[in-house]
Amino acid sequence: MRYKNVKATVVETASGRGFEIIMKNSSISLLLDENDQLVRCITEYLQKGRATECVQYQQILHRNIVYLGTIADASTEILPETQTSDDTAS
Repeated sequence: MRYKNVKATVVETASGRGFEIIMKNSSISLLLDENDQLVRCITEYLQKGRATECVQYQQILHRNIVYLGTIADASTEILPETQTSDDTAS
């Protein structure tokens, strides 16, 4: 799959047993903006009764969502776990 304007860096993991994909936040924002436009376009077509014409946009939206989900899953495996504490409690 090709994604326009998506900037990612592939680096070898510290263990040397795999690779990580590092996405730039601006690239993720671009995909989210594209998804917003796709949803608006799909909604407009559906309201006009042109459901068959929005299928291609639904496929692109699906691809983008799956891709972003994959990145989210990978980033949770890469990032160290952080403990949250309520320091403001008295």
